[in-house]
Amino acid sequence: MSSIRPWRTIERRKSRQIMVGKVPVGGDAPITVQTMTNTPTSDAGATIDQIRRCEEAGADIIRVSCPDVESTAAFREIARAARVPLVADIHFHYKRALEAADAGAACLRINPGNIGSNDRVAEVVRAAKANGCAIRIGVNAGSLEKDLLEKYGEPCPEALVESALDHIKLLQDHDFHEYKVAVKASDVFLAVAAYMGLAEAVDCPLHLGITEAGGLIGGTVKSSIGIGNLLWAGIGDTLRVSLSAEPEEEVRVGFEILKSLGLRTRGVRVVSCPSCARQGFDVIRTVEALEKRLTHIKTPISLSVLGCVVNGPGEARETDIGLTGGGNGKHMVYLSGVTDHHVESAAMLDHIVSLVEAKAAEIEEAMSDAGHADPAVAAE
Repeated sequence: MSSIRPWRTIERRKSRQIMVGKVPVGGDAPITVQTMTNTPTSDAGATIDQIRRCEEAGADIIRVSCPDVESTAAFREIARAARVPLVADIHFHYKRALEAADAGAACLRINPGNIGSNDRVAEVVRAAKANGCAIRIGVNAGSLEKDLLEKYGEPCPEALVESALDHIKLLQDHDFHEYKVAVKASDVFLAVAAYMGLAEAVDCPLHLGITEAGGLIGGTVKSSIGIGNLLWAGIGDTLRVSLSAEPEEEVRVGFEILKSLGLRTRGVRVVSCPSCARQGFDVIRTVEALEKRLTHIKTPISLSVLGCVVNGPGEARETDIGLTGGGNGKHMVYLSGVTDHHVESAAMLDHIVSLVEAKAAEIEEAMSDAGHADPAVAAE
């Protein structure tokens, strides 16, 4: 069978590339996954602890809100401790943007039209240029300008796109081009239509998101539909899954969306059945336990966990490691798609974890020998 599968090809929209700290966004760079802290930024210790958890989950970029001078005062310590670039989230108060840029922000999240006069926009642009900051324009259906609401009568794709273009012009008028743009809405149809319209109008990187998506389950479904549709159409250079959940969960969901479309390959990709009366072991609890115990694996590995032999062998042929339920408490283990040995139920979890860890170490060593420092990045 040919390895070329045109029905699985996503042709990404051509965008120009900007840098957020040392992380490229746009162009041919991998689509980055972002999240946002929810601790009081003025509490540097708590914020750094949360950033560390997000980094361990794989966050490429992390946003930190800076609503007051106490937050920007703590931002310098936070930025020094962070291992990934930080975006300072600024609303209305242009001086917070100036302070955050000086304190080490790699990017400023602002809407230029909401921070006051043209002179204030010019000051922010000067601070961004002086400190090597990018800017993320964040248009939101819930906070559209009054004149656009009056013009269109309600939030609509055309209104979001016009707002984005107005903000872009303010930056371009000051010869600033290191920006990316989001046009978010909590309504999936509205957000997708707005992003599609904006993608045709500009060449800058686009930051994807369905805002106020909801809790872990509902928000994951909603975000997957919206963000997934856009990514499938080739639109999007960076994303945040907005959940009423811990920020590291946003990161994990973001990567799962990208992995499902073959756009990122970080960590273990689990193929598992929903289980039925034929299962030779408790598939649901086994998968839950494996997902928790394998979160530390960054290397791209595929693992199939199937409760019986109906689909088990077929799925195992397509994965690095496979487990298929058998009778009498003995289950078949597959390595690189080939039947290899049996494992008993009592030892099954520890055994599969050890196999995945060993496979990850093997891949990491091979990548290291080939001169790649990060096997997850090398695979992309």
